[in-house]
Amino acid sequence: MDKHEKKQAILEAAEFRHATKQFDPEKTIPEEDFRFILEVGRLSPSSFGFEPWRFVVVQNEKLREKIRNTAWGAYGKLPDASHFVIFLARTRQDTQYDSEYLQDQFTKVKQMPKEQIEKFIGRIKEFQETDFELLEGDRPLYDWASKQTYIALANMMTAAAEIEIDSCPIEGFNRKEMNQLLDEEGLLENGRFSISVMAAFGYRNGEQPPKSRRDYEEVVKWIN
Repeated sequence: MDKHEKKQAILEAAEFRHATKQFDPEKTIPEEDFRFILEVGRLSPSSFGFEPWRFVVVQNEKLREKIRNTAWGAYGKLPDASHFVIFLARTRQDTQYDSEYLQDQFTKVKQMPKEQIEKFIGRIKEFQETDFELLEGDRPLYDWASKQTYIALANMMTAAAEIEIDSCPIEGFNRKEMNQLLDEEGLLENGRFSISVMAAFGYRNGEQPPKSRRDYEEVVKWIN
């Protein structure tokens, strides 16, 4: 496949992708295909390389029913979606510049030299304190980490569309109620995580309406 064909395939996937409201309960995504989607999420970029996320794939029927009855946006997607993912964002415990998690991330995962880590953490400290003012309370760092999860979410939905798998991002929930449910299920690790967004994956049940977007000239502005 040459570059032109690759670009055309990506555009066709973008046209194919819809926020699917009804999934076919008779169709299941093959394990290999869904692992591919998750791997694309895992390889997604994040600010400073924090990887401040966890992807919780919920296939357990009892937990799905609890989520369905807690998150109004998930009610019509469960139980018909083939796969359901909760995107968790790391909280201030793990994302503050001097956290143990970041030391582990830079030492073991990134394998950075000690001197480089010290300089890098100094830059992160300046970014969090001054550039983005993220250290006033717990919410700003969580919101910043939550933004990173949307990068992974978008990549996963695009990857799914490339292989003709449907998806729907879900923000229709009360954050406190969902966090309470997930905490009771032991998924938040004593406050180290908080819910960011959710997504359903599967195969559409019926045709989707034509896609509508604002014109290119209205959305894109060039400054030469």
